[in-house]
Amino acid sequence: MTEIATKPARKGPATPKGNNTLVIDVGGTHVKVLATGRRMPVKIPSGPGMTPRKMVAAVKKAAAQWKCSQISIGYPGPVLHGKPVTDPRNLGPGWVGFNFEKAFGHRVKLVNDAAMQAIGSYEGRRMLFLGFGTGLGSALIVDGVLQPLELAHLPYKNNRTYEDYIGLRGLKKGGKKKWRRHVADVVERLKTALEPDYVVIGGGNAKFLKELPDGAQLGNNENAFRGGFRLWQPAWSKL
Repeated sequence: MTEIATKPARKGPATPKGNNTLVIDVGGTHVKVLATGRRMPVKIPSGPGMTPRKMVAAVKKAAAQWKCSQISIGYPGPVLHGKPVTDPRNLGPGWVGFNFEKAFGHRVKLVNDAAMQAIGSYEGRRMLFLGFGTGLGSALIVDGVLQPLELAHLPYKNNRTYEDYIGLRGLKKGGKKKWRRHVADVVERLKTALEPDYVVIGGGNAKFLKELPDGAQLGNNENAFRGGFRLWQPAWSKL
């Protein structure tokens, strides 16, 4: 079953002329899909039973009437050289080693989902992207060079990690007030360590922040699609 998202995605310059891109943002709750020239993404329910094969079949069905020649995938886990390193915690098995190009029959670029949203949020100089959702997504872009990060599982307090405090588990366990304090503290620590010119905060739980930490700005979750389109532009062609 698919549903149309109610909020139009921001259109962005997608690909070299003549090519249409299909962007797939894989999440633990939904897989969101948007193509060049479309404004409304399609949302496909996901969850623990979602394997890559089921995802491909659902996307093909949802996008059957859309023309595309290349595909961008935002993947909720570590990615190395365009391939998943581990299976996602909140989805089914089989993602590592899966041949997405063969399954879709098109060229595919696969990056970490936070990295894809970071690319769509980037406005130059040195930017740190933090995505607050089920876990903590992170990426750093310096003068147009992307460095995906895995900050979520670094030690933070009481033998627990950043994700334990500012991911969904921390939000549910400590409540919004404590969660906001931890977010402010973590952002300040990461700013000190990584020295970004600005921080972009995204992810589904960003809406629970009453005010943003100093030097931070609120991103648009639809920037994941913009990032997927940008992946095929020359500036990002080596990813």
